Amino acid sequence: MKKNAFVQSNKQLAVLGLLIAVMLVMAYTPLGYFNIGPLAITLNVIPMAIAAVALGPKGGAIIGGVFGLTSFLQCIGIGGTSAMGAVCFEINPFFAFIQRFVPRAVAGFLVGWLFEVMSKRMRTELACAISGFFAAFLNTIFFMSALLLLYGNTDYMRELIGGRNILAFVCAFVGINAIFEMIASTVITACVGSALSHAKLIHIPKKG
Repeated sequence: MKKNAFVQSNKQLAVLGLLIAVMLVMAYTPLGYFNIGPLAITLNVIPMAIAAVALGPKGGAIIGGVFGLTSFLQCIGIGGTSAMGAVCFEINPFFAFIQRFVPRAVAGFLVGWLFEVMSKRMRTELACAISGFFAAFLNTIFFMSALLLLYGNTDYMRELIGGRNILAFVCAFVGINAIFEMIASTVITACVGSALSHAKLIHIPKKG
């Protein structure tokens, strides 16, 4: 292995370890979640977005997976509580794991891929901002899609939906939360991503 590649690999491992630590701190303290009713405003999408920007699809998927795992553990009261998660776990524990884990890992992977594509065509700061937005956006879309797909026919979900149109239900259910998450993730990912780029901790492909 060439010296530069070895150094870059060590830097990436250090960044990955740091982001895992940040994710765990946020997940197990009030920094990561603001519970509002059955849902929560979560800022844990931000380390996932930063990992996707700094480490690519694999890094995004790993941190997204850590995010998903901590979210699942909240279903059983580890590191906090989730009212919705507890009910979903009681209905079907396996579905609860899939619904909490898979959307976050997939979202992290896709955001990493998206950043790689965009960073070849635009300024790094803008690519980071867009990646931050999509981290929150995809997290919400995938989370709610999995919820409806896996639990849509349960009495719990039918009661929450209350006979409304599915789109209207989703917008009302996650509206304010999702908007706050998208704004915070966009701004913070742009700032942190730009700093990591100047520190040579992000590999930016040559512009096409």
